[in-house]
Amino acid sequence: MGSMSVWHWVIVAVVVMLLFGRGKVSELMGDVAKGIKAFKKGMADDETAPGANNAVPPPSAGEPMRTLPPNPAPGATHASPQQTHVPAGDHKAL
Repeated sequence: MGSMSVWHWVIVAVVVMLLFGRGKVSELMGDVAKGIKAFKKGMADDETAPGANNAVPPPSAGEPMRTLPPNPAPGATHASPQQTHVPAGDHKAL
């Protein structure tokens, strides 16, 4: 009962053909194919969207790479470069 045999799928196909007819099934498959083609065309259009050519060009070989500092983990505390460590109990230094 757990596995589907070839005969099971043959019976299902015959029942579907009897219920919907050969014309309806072929129309349905044609509509599915049109939908897939439209989806692929939409994905291709997204890759070549206008404004994509306005991207910043890569730095030249002589120009140094500019990077951003890493983001701290949520909830983590970090000291900025201007802050210094103050020993505990030395509140007058602030």
